[in-house]
Amino acid sequence: MNLKVFIGIFIIIVFMVFGALSFRKNLTPYVSFEQAKKSEGVVQIIGKLVLDETEYDLKKNLLYFTLKNQKGERLSVVYDGIKPANFENATDIVVIGKYEFDKFVAEQVLVKCPSKYQGNER
Repeated sequence: MNLKVFIGIFIIIVFMVFGALSFRKNLTPYVSFEQAKKSEGVVQIIGKLVLDETEYDLKKNLLYFTLKNQKGERLSVVYDGIKPANFENATDIVVIGKYEFDKFVAEQVLVKCPSKYQGNER
């Protein structure tokens, strides 16, 4: 085999392995509330907003809220950032972060709102 071809294939393999490892490192798995409490790393969870357990501290820029999963379990969340648009209208909320000090500390909050393209019920 030609030395240039061998070096080229080797370089391609090295970049593919590096890319795969980098991609795997950045994956954030969906977990249950219970798994999030036990996890030491960054995870993402999904739940429904408990409307009457929501508070936004404008001075500190902190959003405190509670999510409820399909089993009815509740999880307190704190987010240091601007409250997302349509937060109260969300059908589901996805939070990415880690469980610390008896709360889920969110790095990101993603709201899933009803599609404006869905048909109106009559």
